[in-house]
Amino acid sequence: MKYIEVTIKAHPCNETITDVLAALMAEIGFESFVPCESGTQAYIQKTLFDEEALKNVLADFPIPDTDIVYTLSEPEDKDWNEEWEKNFFQPIVIGERCVIHSTFHTDYPKAEYDIVINPQMAFGTGHHETTSSIIAELLDADLKGKSVLDMGCGTSILAILASMRGANPVTAIDIDDWCVNNSRDNIALNHIDNITVELGDASLLHGSAPFDVIIANINRNILLADMPAYTACMHSGSELYMSGFYMEDIPAIREKAESLGLEFTHHREKNRWVAVKFVMR
Repeated sequence: MKYIEVTIKAHPCNETITDVLAALMAEIGFESFVPCESGTQAYIQKTLFDEEALKNVLADFPIPDTDIVYTLSEPEDKDWNEEWEKNFFQPIVIGERCVIHSTFHTDYPKAEYDIVINPQMAFGTGHHETTSSIIAELLDADLKGKSVLDMGCGTSILAILASMRGANPVTAIDIDDWCVNNSRDNIALNHIDNITVELGDASLLHGSAPFDVIIANINRNILLADMPAYTACMHSGSELYMSGFYMEDIPAIREKAESLGLEFTHHREKNRWVAVKFVMR
């Protein structure tokens, strides 16, 4: 498979800026990100690359006073799992209870919940603040015997943890067929048989039976647009966990949620990224 490599140079360059770059570029199809000097290298399938979309993302970059330039190249075919092993994905422990690692890791800490994933992409490894914050929420939640929906599932790491914590059944949905296939592979790696993975968006929820818990780690605009679809398949006492946005976005998210009958419980913040919990009245 042919890929386009985009090398991004940012000034100033820090972890927040590279995280935001990765989040925005993931929305337009970029699959993997490798840190480099003064920025990041991002990879996208050649058939999916849209340079105009990339220019728009960089032109609208939300952190002020950041200068960004990029260069394009078409790298030779690579073993992308090997690239991940060498350059990015390292085992991570969250909340001292959950360890996330890949099949190529042999030295990793032991924990109550051991999740194996082969992501081949930057999101869904647990390293990003939004993913780790939702994981922390799920570690605190009572999921035993509850039906769970993971919207925008990516690698399905959240659905996998929910299942391990006793949720049943679990549904995972993503608009990207690559994510759906990767999710199924990861679910099989963890020997889980109660997660159903579907390709599509929030329109799939029309007519669904109510879920006890809904997880949505996407982005601000999609969450605002899709929240009515989430609440339509919730009952009194259902919980909604959302992430993928910043502290300053909470008022807009909260206003929309409360207009749909949800009650704000709390938020969790990490490097300006937040996760919020709501309960249906």
